[in-house]
Amino acid sequence: MQGAMIALVSLGYTMVYGVLRLINFAHSEVFMMGAYFGLILLAVLMGTPHLVDGMLVRPGTLGFLGDHPVVAVMFATVLAMMAAAALGVVVERVAYRPLRHRGRGALARITPLVTALGTSVLLQNVAQLLFSPQVRPYPQVLASIPPIGGISSSRILILVVSIVVMVALELIVKRTWFGKAMRALSANEEAARLMGIRTSRVISMTFALGSGLAALGAVLFCLDQSQVYPTMGIIIGTRAFAAAVLGGIGSITGAMLGGLLIGVIGELVKLTDYSGGADVLVFAVLIGVLLARPAGLLGSTRAEKV
Repeated sequence: MQGAMIALVSLGYTMVYGVLRLINFAHSEVFMMGAYFGLILLAVLMGTPHLVDGMLVRPGTLGFLGDHPVVAVMFATVLAMMAAAALGVVVERVAYRPLRHRGRGALARITPLVTALGTSVLLQNVAQLLFSPQVRPYPQVLASIPPIGGISSSRILILVVSIVVMVALELIVKRTWFGKAMRALSANEEAARLMGIRTSRVISMTFALGSGLAALGAVLFCLDQSQVYPTMGIIIGTRAFAAAVLGGIGSITGAMLGGLLIGVIGELVKLTDYSGGADVLVFAVLIGVLLARPAGLLGSTRAEKV
């Protein structure tokens, strides 16, 4: 189940790389912010202010969905995705857009990379300031739903939602104008602009879509794992980035495959006496795959990606 969640987060890395050739290290912090957005919205909708005690941000509570926790989760997830999408657009416009077309040679690659790292640290510190550094429990609103086949309802929900979203994303990329514009931009930005595609708008929409998926993964992850804290994006973000590279960064199908593989490896390691070494095996597999296929499992050296 964790593999499906990692796949959702890794899609943000691979889509941004596909259109900008940029490793957006701040994506892991957008994931973390998405988890906080979901927690705050659940507190508002369910009338449970104790969930946000100690936060600098203390919204009022409505509580009209307190008796309908599943509906509250659905509303909170959608609104958290919208908030994270807006945050992703702001990050792109403030941190990355001013740098496009400015650098030359090696600077064209290094400057945005350093900016991405700086933005990641900035968002972590902003989260500590607004939400405090303490670990906060997520409401286990799905715990009341009986398990199916011995598997918890939250894990089944993660799997089903992830599969539906991945199929929908594949259709968006292959069948819609936005997807075609993304692929055109990935192949040749200048040619795409000459064909009338508003490249800046497509890039903003790509950040919004990737950030929204990260928030979806964050809420599902916290509903299953139960905790949110300002540095939670580091671990999940690293695994998601590894998944994107393993599958072939720039390839959406590859990101899905990489996320699922890493999740399966992690779950299998947990069944052994070396459960604490899951990341060691994950990165050993990643290194082995990259030595055999430097572009990843489904990656390509062709110009067209995404």
